[in-house]
Amino acid sequence: MLVEAVAVSERPASFDDFVAARSSALWRSAWLLTGDAQRAEDLVQTALAKTYPHFSRIADGFEGYVRTAMFRTYLSWWRRRWTAELPAEVDRGSVEGPDLALREDVRRAMAGLPRQQRAVVVLTYFEDLTHPQAAEVLGVSVGTIKSTLSRALAKLRVSPLLTDGSES
Repeated sequence: MLVEAVAVSERPASFDDFVAARSSALWRSAWLLTGDAQRAEDLVQTALAKTYPHFSRIADGFEGYVRTAMFRTYLSWWRRRWTAELPAEVDRGSVEGPDLALREDVRRAMAGLPRQQRAVVVLTYFEDLTHPQAAEVLGVSVGTIKSTLSRALAKLRVSPLLTDGSES
């Protein structure tokens, strides 16, 4: 599981070491949530700023603590000021690979989901959390996670961006 990627014996000695070791993984999760590189950077930076004072107090599971702060911050941003915005197009010149078109389609399909649905999909499929773990991170019940995930997957299944136009 990604949240437990830093084992107790591998715990960084300082906050700076933690950021150096885990910032790219945190940014990747934030990008999946926001669909925008700059917002992802802002989200990671905000979560790290919120959790920094607690680094020395939390001996085990600091990454999980940061991720929880990141997901809750993401949801609170949505509740306050993120309304009907879509991420900007990806600069195709900076990304290479055979799956570029598929990545872009997935990003655009995820951007079409409501914020909470997107958060649940990222937690369960990209972060590989169980339903109870995702519920704990988002501060909701397991039933809410299951129903939200079901609605999100139903929307993704019929998304014209992810279907080839034929019915299976």
